[in-house]
Amino acid sequence: MIDVRLLRDEPERVRASQRARRADPGLVDAALAADEARRGAIGRFEALRAEQRSIGAGIPSAAADEKAALLARTKDLAVDVKAAQVELDEAEAAFDAALRAIDNVIVDGVPEGGEEDFVVLDEIGTLPDIADPRDHLAIGEALGMIDVERGVKVSGSRFYYLTGWGARLELALVNLAMAQAIETGFTPMVVPALVRPAAMEGTGFLGQAAENVYRLEADDLYLVGTAEVPLAGYHMGEVLDGAALPLRYAGLSPCFRREAGTYGKDTRGIFRVHQFDKVEMFSYTHPDDAEAEHERLLGWEKRFLSALELPFRVIDVAAGDLGASAARKFDCEAWIPSQGRYRELTSASNCTTFQSRRLDIRARGDDGRPAPVATLNGTLCAVTRTIVALLENHQQPDGSVRVPAALQPHLGVDTLRPGEDR
Repeated sequence: MIDVRLLRDEPERVRASQRARRADPGLVDAALAADEARRGAIGRFEALRAEQRSIGAGIPSAAADEKAALLARTKDLAVDVKAAQVELDEAEAAFDAALRAIDNVIVDGVPEGGEEDFVVLDEIGTLPDIADPRDHLAIGEALGMIDVERGVKVSGSRFYYLTGWGARLELALVNLAMAQAIETGFTPMVVPALVRPAAMEGTGFLGQAAENVYRLEADDLYLVGTAEVPLAGYHMGEVLDGAALPLRYAGLSPCFRREAGTYGKDTRGIFRVHQFDKVEMFSYTHPDDAEAEHERLLGWEKRFLSALELPFRVIDVAAGDLGASAARKFDCEAWIPSQGRYRELTSASNCTTFQSRRLDIRARGDDGRPAPVATLNGTLCAVTRTIVALLENHQQPDGSVRVPAALQPHLGVDTLRPGEDR
């Protein structure tokens, strides 16, 4: 959630952020009113408690004829204090809910508008010259790599099997991604795929993204849609050593998404599926270093995609297309020849202190006082979409697929050919 001081001192900045996001600026006024009500409740409660303590301290020395009145007053005060405590608790809860309803405040430079109002920051690589490109499913089926038909039979729509070279390609991609992450200072982690509500809510996924989250009602647990959630929750409720920042983790996890609202969209193949594996980078850092860390995460994503010899572009996502937690987001979109357009492959988000305030993650500074840290996340490899991009961009006229040099040591071959031993 946002900083209370920012809400009080710069409400117009928060309203402007809401308007840029195409969200309700009235939520800012509702939060300010809730804050005023909470502070009033605090004042009433503290005044009654002060009177209660004062009378209690004076009773032993009071004259006999005064004690009866003082004791009677203490009984009345006990009732009033209890009622004031209830009022305060309700006001605190109302303010917390009002504050949590406001999205993160965007940073300067984020484009205004919706999904189509992004700004292209960079274009990397050369688009392949393929006269009649086949799509990834046709290529994958011919290579015995992808089996969607049996995935649907066993689990329903948007499920699949990766078989033979498909399974080996996934493992090779994960190994390459983890090798790069380790080389650049990330601690590798295999994280839980099920989390408690506090972790899911704390990262902001039970707001606008709730419709895409799978919940196990019997256990009150959620299936994660990204390793960002368990990585953010890793230090929830902790005070970190400020001198140790940044803390960087690379998490491998299965990811589960309902894909609500995408009926009939990207139904062919494995581009948009309910379950996939992903390597996610996550950073805890000082708030004043968050924007620089954001650029570093983007740089590591660009390095990985360039190693795979994929043509891609980097976009600055418009405010109206940001998730609630992100103050800014960069997407890397790979060229998909069969579609003749760029599609999202990775993203990097600066969440400033929004998540850490909700998860109570702080770091002790030089002055010894703990303060919220900034959290950032970046996808290094979303496996299924990366496979889509690899198969389509590196397809050859004879039906084979060229394997990028960086991936060859992890896969063991330089070319994938139909009918080869898997």
